[in-house]
Amino acid sequence: MDAIAQARAQGMLDIEIEVRRGAGAYICGEETALFNSIEGKRGEPRNKPPFPVQVGLFGKPTLVNNVETLVNVLDIVNGDFANTRLFCVSGHVAAPGVYEVPMGTPLGELLEQAGARNIQAALLGGAAGSFLTPAQLDVPLSFEGTRAIGATLGSGAVIAFDDTADMKQVLLRIARFFRDESCGQCVPCRVGTKRQEEILERMFESHNGDARADVMLLSDIAQAMRDASICGLGQTAANAIASGLTQLKALNG
Repeated sequence: MDAIAQARAQGMLDIEIEVRRGAGAYICGEETALFNSIEGKRGEPRNKPPFPVQVGLFGKPTLVNNVETLVNVLDIVNGDFANTRLFCVSGHVAAPGVYEVPMGTPLGELLEQAGARNIQAALLGGAAGSFLTPAQLDVPLSFEGTRAIGATLGSGAVIAFDDTADMKQVLLRIARFFRDESCGQCVPCRVGTKRQEEILERMFESHNGDARADVMLLSDIAQAMRDASICGLGQTAANAIASGLTQLKALNG
């Protein structure tokens, strides 16, 4: 609100902008769940079609953009696009914050700028992203570079974990997060996120059962969520779990 007032006072804004505060649910990052939230309804994704460009906010055709897209528009239009990307670095770093670096910068270089030391793993792309091993920290932060190793830039979130982190507890925390944040509307996500958490608890805490069978079951659940969930939350809720289990295997030899 303050930024809009400042821009208007300086004559930089001559269009009407309305700001609405949402409830803060993770699911409302999905565009149709965001529509429902703005309209005062429960934050749940809508089935598609119809797509937002046909029937969106209040039933009208709607184009959805995030702030980062809008910030880049002027540079692109003026032809001086700097080809940089914003990354939010957190975790075991001396200077957490938002860093703007050229596309293609090695992940390890970004972590070094943030003061990371003794890295055990890095989660790239947020909670629905992928864990990378120390051997993968030279990956260039570009769409092509991350795609080559099966990862993604995602939202630009980077979480560093040093050698004191308990990665099993980190994976459990992510599984609990997705179980909590699932809106519960579709069965694959509502049940799959819960079963994912239960299996990890059994594997990491009770030590009962066949670990290999549990990993295969997690893979089957992940595939069901990817194929049948209504929105991206359920479709990506197993990404970090799957890559994290691979990371743990690498750490344990």
